[in-house]
Amino acid sequence: MSKEGSIDAPIRHPINFEHPDFLDPKKLDDEMRRAFDICHGCRRCFNLCDSFPKLFDMIDESENEDVESLKSEQFEPVVDACTLCDMCFMTKCPYVPPHDFDLDFPHLMLRYRTAQKKLNKLPAVPAQLAQIDRNAKIGVMLSSLINWTSSIKNKFFRKILELIAGIDMRVTLPTYNSETFTNYFKKSNIPTNSEAPSKDRKVVIYSTCFVNFNKKDTGVAALKVLKKNGVEVQEAYPGCCGMPYLEQADLPKVVEQAKKVSKDLLEWVDKGYQIITLTASCGLMLKFEWPLLLPNDENIKRLSKSVSDIDEYIVDIAQNEGLAEGLQEIDGGVTVHNACHARAQNMGIKSRDMLKFIPNIKMDVVERCAGHGGTFGVMKETHDLAVKVGTPTAKQIKNKNNKYMASDCPLAGKHLKQLETDTNIANDEALHPIELMAKSYRL
Repeated sequence: MSKEGSIDAPIRHPINFEHPDFLDPKKLDDEMRRAFDICHGCRRCFNLCDSFPKLFDMIDESENEDVESLKSEQFEPVVDACTLCDMCFMTKCPYVPPHDFDLDFPHLMLRYRTAQKKLNKLPAVPAQLAQIDRNAKIGVMLSSLINWTSSIKNKFFRKILELIAGIDMRVTLPTYNSETFTNYFKKSNIPTNSEAPSKDRKVVIYSTCFVNFNKKDTGVAALKVLKKNGVEVQEAYPGCCGMPYLEQADLPKVVEQAKKVSKDLLEWVDKGYQIITLTASCGLMLKFEWPLLLPNDENIKRLSKSVSDIDEYIVDIAQNEGLAEGLQEIDGGVTVHNACHARAQNMGIKSRDMLKFIPNIKMDVVERCAGHGGTFGVMKETHDLAVKVGTPTAKQIKNKNNKYMASDCPLAGKHLKQLETDTNIANDEALHPIELMAKSYRL
C-alpha cells in the first residue's frame, strides 16, 4: 500500500551501470522526467543546491508549467549543478527507497552524467584533474615550483592556467607536500603509549590521496593521537579511492581503483587491523559507494565493514576503553563544519562527538554544504555557483565567532577558508578535527 513520505530507514540500490537499461536513451529520459515530476511536486529540496532552483524555474517557465513541456536537452543544466553531495537523498527527500516512488536523485544525476561521458559531452580538463595519483606524484616531486606557480598571488601564471585549462584564477588551489605522508610515516619514530587503555588496538591508516600528497599535517596529527592512545599504527596508500572518477562518471575506473585498493587493504584486515580513513569522501567510497558499484564482490563487502573514519574511531576508543589522559583546553572556540560526505556516511556528527572530549571547549556545528564538490569549485564555469552555495555556510561560520573552523572534508575547508577572506570569518585556519585533538594533547 502506497503511503506519503516514509519513516523507514533509506536504502540505496546497487548501481548496475553495466546493464543495458542503464544508458538506454529512452529509459533514461523517462526516468529523468519521472523524477523531475516528483521533485517539482514536492520542492522540499529547494534550498540545498542550484540543481533544484534551476529545475523548478525551468518547469514554472515552461509552456504548460509541467515536466512534459520540457525538452530533453534542457536537463543538462540541472545535472551540471549537482555536486553529488548526497544531501537531498540523506536529509530532505521523503521519497527515497523503500518508498514506492523509489527516488535517488544523486545517483540519477550520476547515471545521466555517465551517458554524457559515453557521448563525449563531458569537459576534458576535469577528467584529467581526476588522475590524482599521476598528477600528485609530479606535484610532490616539483612541489616548490608548482606551489609557487599555482599560488593565487601569482596572477600571471594563474591567468595562463585559466585560459588554457579553465581553472578559475580566483580559486585558492591545494598546495603539495614536499614529501608524501607515506614517506613521513616510514621515517617517523613516534613512541606508542604502552600505558594507554586502548593499547591492544591495531589500525592501518589509509592516508587518502589528499593527505598523502597535499595535507600531510592531518596524517601526522592522526598518527600522534592514535599512538598517544596506545594504538599500533601502520600506513597504506595503494592508490586513490576513485571519488574523482565518480564525479566524472568514469564508473569502470572507479571499479578498477576499488579492486586495486581493496586487495592491499584486505591484507591488513586479515591480520586483524581496522582501516582508518582521514578524508570524508574516501570513507564514503569505501563504506558505501564501492559496495553499490560491486554488489556481488564479497571482498568489497568485507572491507566496507572494517572501515572507520578517524573521528569515528577515536570516539569508539573513548566509549569503550577510554581516551589516554592529557587533553587540555585549547585557545579559542571551534566551529565544526559537518561536511556533506561525512553526513552521508550516516554515522552521526563524530567530529563534534570527538572534540567534546577536549576540556571546556566552546563548540558550534554548522550543517550546510560548502559548495565545492571536487572540481566543481575549481573550474571557471562553475566557481561562481560554488561560491553562491558556500556563502551562506561561510556566513553561519562567521556568526559563530570562533577562532577555529574544522571540517572532515579538506576541499570544503579550503573553500570556506577562502570565503573567510570575502566574509571576514573569525577563525585561524581550516583544520581537520583530528588536528585539534593533537593540539589539545600538545602533540
